[in-house]
Amino acid sequence: MDEAWPNAPERAAETSVLPLFAWLSSSYPVGCYAYSHTLEWAVEAGDVFNEETLVTWLTDLLTLGVGRNDAILLSHAYRAVEAGNSTALEATNELALALSPSAELYLETSQQGRSFLDATLAAWPSPRLLSLEGDVAFPVAIGMAAAAHAISLPVTSEAYLFGLVQTLVSAAIRLAPIGQTTGIRVTASLARTVQQVARQALVLSLDDIGGSTFRADLGSFHHENQYTRLFRS
Repeated sequence: MDEAWPNAPERAAETSVLPLFAWLSSSYPVGCYAYSHTLEWAVEAGDVFNEETLVTWLTDLLTLGVGRNDAILLSHAYRAVEAGNSTALEATNELALALSPSAELYLETSQQGRSFLDATLAAWPSPRLLSLEGDVAFPVAIGMAAAAHAISLPVTSEAYLFGLVQTLVSAAIRLAPIGQTTGIRVTASLARTVQQVARQALVLSLDDIGGSTFRADLGSFHHENQYTRLFRS
């Protein structure tokens, strides 16, 4: 043990989550600000127009759609890297990409995932970070990096889902159905849901993946032809 740092293991555990603050920050170069995951269409269609409807929309995405699925995929990517199993990692990534219901949502996850992985390899390199060529789904990339740097899986899963909520709330503020104070309140109100979804996903298999957010999925097709758009999805 380092005599100059008698509690090194404990200190390392305390600081091991610090990369997550950078990786899931809006300043990390993944372009998350450019996507709304169909929320822009939901506002245009009148499905989301105030705080209550936004909370309902985001809760459904977390529990019945992309949130739950991403948490499962992140967990399996994490464990594949932890085990050094490149075959399992590639299979998880292929499934994650195939689950995208539209071209826009495929772009959303693949562009962010590839950008995240490239930036992280440059700034936080690790010999444990297995290589993936071509498109990479965003939750897979996050799981890979967290495992390579031995960041807790439960913490990573919660942080990823909470980052997703913050990204979509930010989009809602820019789309104008809510203001900044309301946005903060919405984010805080979904914290418990984030924790529950992340916790449940830890014990689920890839066969448990599924969703029923049909209106959001179909909305991604409508968004492709929307007359005015701020976002790429």
